[in-house]
Amino acid sequence: MKTLQLATGTPLPVLGLGTWRLGEDRALRRSEIAAVRAAIEMGYRLIDTAEMYGEGGAEEVVGQAIAEALRAGDVTRGELFVVSKVYPHNASRKGTPAACARSLARLGLEQIDLYLLHWRGEYTLAETCEAMRALVDGGHIRHWGVSNFDTGDMDELAAVCGEPLDCTANQVYYSVRERGPEFSLLPWQRARGMPLMAYSPIDQGALAGDAALKKMAQRLGVTAAQLALAWVIAQPGVVAIPKAVREAHLRDNLAAAELQLGDEDLAEIDRLHPPPRRKKPLSMI
Repeated sequence: MKTLQLATGTPLPVLGLGTWRLGEDRALRRSEIAAVRAAIEMGYRLIDTAEMYGEGGAEEVVGQAIAEALRAGDVTRGELFVVSKVYPHNASRKGTPAACARSLARLGLEQIDLYLLHWRGEYTLAETCEAMRALVDGGHIRHWGVSNFDTGDMDELAAVCGEPLDCTANQVYYSVRERGPEFSLLPWQRARGMPLMAYSPIDQGALAGDAALKKMAQRLGVTAAQLALAWVIAQPGVVAIPKAVREAHLRDNLAAAELQLGDEDLAEIDRLHPPPRRKKPLSMI
């Protein structure tokens, strides 16, 4: 699979697996573990989760799936890139390492590859930045980053933490119908070699029913959802992390990562869903 590079040189797959809404129902635990395990067997190497998802339940699902995959020899730990996030109300100088320790325990890992502040909260960016850097220095996480940060937030983060900024990624809502980040945020991150991680890149499945995309996708021999996902991945400096549980959807998403869109295809999508002409507030789900 194609990869991007973090500013540190670490490769990051352009397609990952999102796990929002996993771990919420104990009755579904076994099937959810099987879904994440299947994704790993198919070739997914980037897995995104958070302490918020199922109040730790999603991390437990991911951890169990990884443990089973490692025991079976399907993958090595070094081949996986695991992302998790800290709640804003835990993101203090003392709360951040405590939350990270709980996430590590649920994941069954010694280190998280990328640890994000889920969104801004009551604690200062300076305090959270200090806590994140201490976790990196202690070997508990490899990289740290943020989520749901707009351009103004990133400017403030850079001012507080200093540049070159060691925050290595920002995860936001970005899709063919939610193109707001393109106006200023995505250029800001590209200028610093900081990947943008796009959550809900298929609008939680809604783009599968987009009439205009369906017509175009039919001509290309793919589904509208695959076309929408391929478009996100085609954007320089962008990684997509769609959530999927069904095997068919997992395979469709992998296939979308291999779809090459030409200039004419991209121009047609611009006509169907135009890029932003002005700054607009960052959308969140």
